[in-house]
Amino acid sequence: MAEDAPKPLTALPFPPVTASHILHCSYHSWHPRFRSLTPKARLVPLTQPFLEYLRADGIILPPENSPNDQDSGFQDEDDEEDPSESWSDVHERVRSTIAELGGKVVPKLNWSAPKDATWIAPTNDLECRTPNDVYLLLKSSDFVTHDLEHAFDGCVDQADVPYHLVLRKSFNLNPSLEFRCFVRNRKLIAVSQREMNHFEFLFELRSTFKSQIQDFLDCLADFPDDNFVFDVYIPPPHERVWLVDINPWAPRTDPLLFSWLEILSIPEPEPDTVFDPEFRLVQRDDPEAYQFAATKYSAHKLPKEVVDASMAPGDMTKMMEEWKKIMEKQVEQDSDDEQES
Repeated sequence: MAEDAPKPLTALPFPPVTASHILHCSYHSWHPRFRSLTPKARLVPLTQPFLEYLRADGIILPPENSPNDQDSGFQDEDDEEDPSESWSDVHERVRSTIAELGGKVVPKLNWSAPKDATWIAPTNDLECRTPNDVYLLLKSSDFVTHDLEHAFDGCVDQADVPYHLVLRKSFNLNPSLEFRCFVRNRKLIAVSQREMNHFEFLFELRSTFKSQIQDFLDCLADFPDDNFVFDVYIPPPHERVWLVDINPWAPRTDPLLFSWLEILSIPEPEPDTVFDPEFRLVQRDDPEAYQFAATKYSAHKLPKEVVDASMAPGDMTKMMEEWKKIMEKQVEQDSDDEQES
C-alpha cells in the first residue's frame, strides 16, 4: 500500500460478539426470567417442518377452513394444498394461542418482528387474527429471514438456535412512549426515544422517565451479560415500566438518535458515583421530526424473496405490477401538485 494512501477506517470498538450473547437476547431465553415485567405473550416452540416452511420459496397458506369432514365419505380432488400437514401441531398451537390471547396477537421470532412486511397485511400493521395472518407476515419479512439465516453474523462462534414463535397479546400501544436503553457494565449510559417524530409533551416527562428507567434496570439484574440494550414502554399514567425487548450490544442493534461511536465513546462511569445518562429526544427542528410521510423500513418494502416467489402461479407478479403502477401514479400526482403550488 502506498504511504500516502488513505488508511481504512478502524472498526467500532465493540467487544467480541459471541453466540451466547445473541442467544441471551432471544425472547425465549430472557422471557421466563422477566415474564412479570412484560406485556402478556405466549411462546410456541417451532419444529423443523415449520422452519422448512418458513424458509421455502413462495407463499402457500393453509386452507382457512378446517379439514374436510371425514363423514362425507369422499374428498374433492380440487382440495387446496395444505402446507401445514407436516406441522399440524404448530398450526393448532398458533390457532389456540390466538384465541387464548383474545383473538388478536402481534407475532415475532426469537429476535425480530416482521415490521418490514406490514405492507402485505390487509390492515397494514402487525395485528393478526388468524394463523394465516401470522404466516403471511413471517414469510414476507426480511427481518425474520435474518433471524433464520443470519442470527450469528459477526459473531466469533456459532450455535444451534431453539426457534420460537412469540405471540404477544395485541393492545393499543402509543409508540411515542417507547424508549431504547443502553447498558454498559450494568450501568445505564444512554436512552433514546424510539419513534422518530417530535412529541413536545415528552420533554417535561424526560427526567421522570429517566429515573424510572434507572430504577427499572435493577429488575434486570439476572440478565447474564453486562452489556445489552433493552426497550421499554411507559404508558399512562406513567407509573409502570414494561419490558418490550432485549437487544444485543452489537452493531446490528439500531442506536436510533445516537451513533454507536457516540455510545462507545461515553467515558466509563466512575465506581460508586452517580452517573447521569443522556436521554435523547427528537427536537422540533431535527430532521427526524419531519419524516411523517416517510415509509419505515422502506429498504425492506418489497423483499426480493417475495417478489421472486408467488402465492399461486403468476399471482405475486401481478400484484407487484399493480403495486408499481400505484406508486408511479402517486409520484406523478405528487409532481403535479408541486407544479400547481
